Amino acid sequence: MEDRLHAREAQTQGAIRLAPFFEGLPATIVEKAIAHVVVRSHPANQVILLENDWGSSVYFILSGWVKIRTYNLDGKEVTLNILGKGELFGEMAPLDEVPRSTDVITLAATMVGNMPAQDFVQLLHTEPMAGIRLAQLMARRLRQLNRRLRLRESDSTSRVADILLFLADGQGKQGQQGLEIPNLPHRELSSLSGLARETVTRVLSKLEKKALIVRDRDSLSIPDVVALEKLLV
Repeated sequence: MEDRLHAREAQTQGAIRLAPFFEGLPATIVEKAIAHVVVRSHPANQVILLENDWGSSVYFILSGWVKIRTYNLDGKEVTLNILGKGELFGEMAPLDEVPRSTDVITLAATMVGNMPAQDFVQLLHTEPMAGIRLAQLMARRLRQLNRRLRLRESDSTSRVADILLFLADGQGKQGQQGLEIPNLPHRELSSLSGLARETVTRVLSKLEKKALIVRDRDSLSIPDVVALEKLLV
């Protein structure tokens, strides 16, 4: 039993070391940074962070999916982002020393590595490449958000296509039928796109009939990304 626990710990520590954020950083720096990381498993639909919580940890996703959400002035839920394996979240509150600004909820069974906030901040202070890596992450997310905002006045097909491309850009993996992303519930795509769920369902069916997407139970594949991008107006 003890051997299995040690083996699992070694496996999860290895997964953290392979997180894109640490790529290219000196091994000694990475080992020190992850020394106090605690790995936790969460079932689907579990809240990991709540808005206005204080930022005591930064989180690395080792497996699974989470959504970042907030609420508009009318009290309607708004999904800001979907993050998967290799991504991190909760990095802003420790830097600003202010409470969290969003909720984070699992969409599937998810394993997360919790790094103490002070270790993350210390890493940024001691390793310039870590600061550059964080800046690149923030720039990519801002670029994605700007693109989505520009398309808010576009037609429904453009907006759904853009959300699929947005997810593919962040979490797409090459599969047998093209670039593969999770087949999210239509309510999540609705919240991301700002469209009614019925509209999202209708557009997805249209895209599937045109062979621009291929869906099964757990995944959605984009056979030709360029063809889907041509729908953006």
